[in-house]
Amino acid sequence: MAAAGETESFAPLIENEVSQGRFVLVCEHASNAVPARWGTLGLTQEALRAHIAWDPGARALAQALSARLDAVLVHAPVSRLVYDCNRAPDMAGAMPAQSEVYEIPGNADIARDERLARTQAVYLPWVAGLHGVIARRIALGLRPVVVTLHSFTPVYHGKPRRVELGVIHDADAHFAVAVQSAASKLTRLNVQLNAPYSAADDVTHTLRLQATPYGLPNVMLEIRNDLLATAEQVTTMADQLAAVLNMGLVEIQRQAKAS
Repeated sequence: MAAAGETESFAPLIENEVSQGRFVLVCEHASNAVPARWGTLGLTQEALRAHIAWDPGARALAQALSARLDAVLVHAPVSRLVYDCNRAPDMAGAMPAQSEVYEIPGNADIARDERLARTQAVYLPWVAGLHGVIARRIALGLRPVVVTLHSFTPVYHGKPRRVELGVIHDADAHFAVAVQSAASKLTRLNVQLNAPYSAADDVTHTLRLQATPYGLPNVMLEIRNDLLATAEQVTTMADQLAAVLNMGLVEIQRQAKAS
């Protein structure tokens, strides 16, 4: 609990930090929890269980992948409606007033001081915590491969989405292209590059901030959430994606040796 006059902060949750694998798994939208100080943001419990508040299935998938890849996992402890850790403080989506068809009353006309308070309580601890994990692993010679994990709704604004696995990159496409190729070979998923989002939609903030400055291989994976609805589906997807990520890593290592 924060002392009087201080802002309570919500540090990222870190699992398997002593792992020896190269992958650093990141789940910015792991939780739909809204701390008491923000009430319910004016939303019903049904709305807070919906995809607008988090990425359903993403945390379970990330944890399963962490076990299979011997990877460290960093995930956010609060809903993206309080603060979306994959958005910079000046982005409208950091504290959205509307998400798809949902109005977010608690985010309407947020005062300047409240924006700062949420940034200090959620975003700054998140950035520092994830950066610390990456920097420590670089120091140990475990040069990280950064993978952010998300899920997306099968129907958006009334339109069905055929893509099942989106592979998204920011400035450096090398690892994303290797992962897309591996997924096409190893799975029957409808795999698309830069779908249903791309860097043009401002969804690669974490990669841009945490991986690009160090020149680290990185990719953002988006899995359609109806494929993560049960424990069995999560297990199947984790088995597939572990093999895909490993193949992608082998490929960029081969390319590096050849260059």
